[in-house]
Amino acid sequence: MDLDAKVCYCFHVTRRKLVNFVRQRQPKVPSQLSECGGAGTGCGWCIPFLKQIYAQGDTDLEVLTPEEYAKRRADYIRAGRGNPPPGATPIPDDGLPKPADERSESAG
Repeated sequence: MDLDAKVCYCFHVTRRKLVNFVRQRQPKVPSQLSECGGAGTGCGWCIPFLKQIYAQGDTDLEVLTPEEYAKRRADYIRAGRGNPPPGATPIPDDGLPKPADERSESAG
């Protein structure tokens, strides 16, 4: 997973932010990664990935394209396992997050 890829779609937290948080703050348990922009406190989809980041530090996560990651999140939410908070990246019909310009158009 690329450093600039979003890990937490609910609060728009990138892998880079999380990896830097782990390096700088040295959390004692994986749940402390929630202190980095609220990651993991929305729908819950990213929690397994937060645990990987905690365990692996700056090594690579499971190799997923941003599109596959977004699709898996959409499937997770549609299965009723998580509920994104207001302001989270929406789940479009195809399971991919909408680009920022499309979100702002649909909001108005």
